[in-house]
Amino acid sequence: MSLDLSDVKRLSRLAQLDLNEDQAGKTLDKLNGIFSLVEQLRAVDTSGVEPLNHPIAAHQNDVSLRLREDAVTEPNRREDYQKPAPATQDGLYLVPKVIE
Repeated sequence: MSLDLSDVKRLSRLAQLDLNEDQAGKTLDKLNGIFSLVEQLRAVDTSGVEPLNHPIAAHQNDVSLRLREDAVTEPNRREDYQKPAPATQDGLYLVPKVIE
């Protein structure tokens, strides 16, 4: 996939970016370079390769993720936090409808 200058101009307009011709040309080159890299990565045959949970795991089998235990460490203070709210229901804050 590659882009042309009209694509970059359309994208810049949608993103509300003000690009002059020189900047649009440079952006086009950079984006096409990125797409070229993606195409090269897609061309690599990865069948039979197991996904890694960590990049170092390819070289060391004893890598373990240093994550904390998934345990509750704070008390549930929802009611305390909702006391000053003007309106709540079933543990949720009630707010006025702003979009019809």
